[in-house]
Amino acid sequence: MIFNEDTIIVGVSGGPDSMCLLNILYNLRNRLGINIVVAHVNHMIREEAEKETSYVKEFCDKKGIKCYIKYIDVKKIAQKYKISDEEAGRVERYKFFEEIFYKEDAKRIATAHNQNDNVETVLMNIIRGSGVSGLKGIGPIRNGKIIRPLINIKRSKIEKYCEDNKLEPKFDKTNNENVYTRNKVRNLLIPFLEKEFNPNIMEAINKLSDLATDDNDYVDRQVVKAFNEVLVEENNYSISLNLKKFNVLDNVIKKRLVLYTISKLVGSAKDIEKIHVNDIIKLCGNNIGNKFLTPKKHIKVTIKSKKIFFEKVI
Repeated sequence: MIFNEDTIIVGVSGGPDSMCLLNILYNLRNRLGINIVVAHVNHMIREEAEKETSYVKEFCDKKGIKCYIKYIDVKKIAQKYKISDEEAGRVERYKFFEEIFYKEDAKRIATAHNQNDNVETVLMNIIRGSGVSGLKGIGPIRNGKIIRPLINIKRSKIEKYCEDNKLEPKFDKTNNENVYTRNKVRNLLIPFLEKEFNPNIMEAINKLSDLATDDNDYVDRQVVKAFNEVLVEENNYSISLNLKKFNVLDNVIKKRLVLYTISKLVGSAKDIEKIHVNDIIKLCGNNIGNKFLTPKKHIKVTIKSKKIFFEKVI
């Protein structure tokens, strides 16, 4: 995760998880030969938020850690884009982390996701009807840039570390309010599963997550291999694939190849749903004349001249 002379941007809220991560990296900075920089976002939602901001700033000042602070009206952004406060906060945090990442010429962004977070994410994905990839949960490294050093550590151990090291982190009281899905999973579902079905449910789900990650990584490698074999042409505006070669691929590879191609072209396949993927595969299988689909406004898929064209719609 970390190499000598790396500059690490640490996302710090002031809660137990992020303060534990910050303190550990600070104590290891000389041994690892790293420079750490803190990025803190005040979501302007709760009254306690200002105390959390002051706490993070004072901690960094005391330790001589460079600290960037940003105030973001998360509720206003959520209303504007018609998304949840939770999603708006997550998006804005990572935007800010990226901003500081480039400003400081950093190598990694460290977040304090832990084992509990991973279990909650896997369960939420199951509830939402996610595919197999959703069982992966939160990976320790994302895109070679975002790292989660605490991902295999239980929250109870993190809180014990904070207590032992007298960190006095700030606790977000809204975590106890069962309004958001994650809070319901954390406070209601997991305790119920532990009590009624398996006291070691955390370990069991993390094991499932590890197995799913291994399987997904293998399939992803096969998808990249298949993409290179069916690729005809690629540029900034379109990608064309060999229709005949695509049609003989296994259906599992086809589905992921569609998503992989769209991601390469427009940066993400987040808005592409199962029905869109199935329609594209069906279109390719029919292979009758010139046909096209627009699964989303920003992408167009066309079948012509024995090729599949994925094109950006500007």
